[in-house]
Amino acid sequence: MVQDVRTMKTDKDLLIKGVKHFAYTFLLMFAAPVVIWQAFKNQEHAFYIPVLILGLVLAIAAIAMGFYSVHLMMNALFNTPKKKK
Repeated sequence: MVQDVRTMKTDKDLLIKGVKHFAYTFLLMFAAPVVIWQAFKNQEHAFYIPVLILGLVLAIAAIAMGFYSVHLMMNALFNTPKKKK
């Protein structure tokens, strides 16, 4: 069923949740490159591989959180109905 544009309202709680997730994404977007850079800077160190793996996990988490944040924002703005199980 198509809703009239005038009756669509923004879900404010979901919008706030999306903004919070964007903040987490923003932090991950800066933390991941710093951790990866530190790993490559200290390649002779014993913790090179674990720090590099941590940086890669943070980078993947930043990408995933970015997609999830956009998904939340789109659901909040366009009022997408929930799927029934």
